[in-house]
Amino acid sequence: MSDKESPERERVSFGAIASAALLALILVVGVVMWINRDESGANANGAAAQTTSGDPNATGFAEPDTDIFGRRVDVPNNTAGQPLPQQSSAQRKPSDQDWLTAAPEGTTEPHGWQRVYGASVPFSTSDGPTRIENGLAVGYSHTPQGAALAAAQITYRLNARPADRELYVRQVRVSAQQVAAYDQALADSRLPKQQPEKVTKYLVAPDAFQVENYADDMAIVRLAARGPVIEGRQLWAAVRLIMVWDAGDWRLKPATSKSSQTEYVDSLAGWTKW
Repeated sequence: MSDKESPERERVSFGAIASAALLALILVVGVVMWINRDESGANANGAAAQTTSGDPNATGFAEPDTDIFGRRVDVPNNTAGQPLPQQSSAQRKPSDQDWLTAAPEGTTEPHGWQRVYGASVPFSTSDGPTRIENGLAVGYSHTPQGAALAAAQITYRLNARPADRELYVRQVRVSAQQVAAYDQALADSRLPKQQPEKVTKYLVAPDAFQVENYADDMAIVRLAARGPVIEGRQLWAAVRLIMVWDAGDWRLKPATSKSSQTEYVDSLAGWTKW
C-alpha cells in the first residue's frame, strides 16, 4: 500500500467503526443522541442531506452501485426498498442442525443488499421482508434468520432517518415515556429527517451476524461491521441487538448501555456470513 492510499483507507476503516458505534449509541440513548447533536449538514429539516424523493409505488431497480468497500449494492426504484419473491420452503426449521447458524437465502445474490435512504439493508428470498408498508419493511419470518434481517433493517433505517416516527413507534419496542420524549424532540425540530450522505455511506452491509440466543418471543443478535486493520489484523466492530416477536413480526428493543456495548473482535469464527 502506498503512502498516498493509506489515509483514505484509514478513513474508510474507521468510518466503519464509527458506524458501528453509531448503531450502539442510538439504541442506548435513543433520541437524546440527536437532541444533543448540532452538526452542520444533519439538521432536522434535512438541509445538505441526500434526497429521498421518489414514487412509493415504483418497482424494480436502477443501475447497481458499490459501497465504500467496493461491494455491490442495488438501488431500488422505490426509495423504501424492493421486497424479493419468497420461497417459504427455504426457511429453516427448529429441527434443522443449522437452525441458529444458517444465513437467509438470497442475500449473496443481486438485489440481496439494497440502498435504502442511503443505508445498505438486506432483503432475502426466504425470511423477508415480504412487503413495504408506509415506507417500512415488514413481514419477517419467525426464525433466527428473520430476526437477524429485521435487526439490520430496523437499526440502519433508524440511523438513516431518525425523524421517521412511523418506524420508531411501529418497529421499536418503546414505552409511552420514550414516545413522549421522541415526539417532543420532533416538535423541537431536533431530529434529522434524513442523514446526509457523509453519514449514511458508512451504514454498509455488516460482514456477518451471530444469533447468541433465540426463543419464540426474543432473539439476541450481533452484527459485525468491518473495522480497521491494525498490525496486519482485521478487526470488526460488533454490536448486540435485542429483537422481540410482537404482533406477528420482529421489533427492536432498546437495550441498556451494557447489553448494547460495541465490542471489537479479530475473527469471525462462529459467526454467520451473509
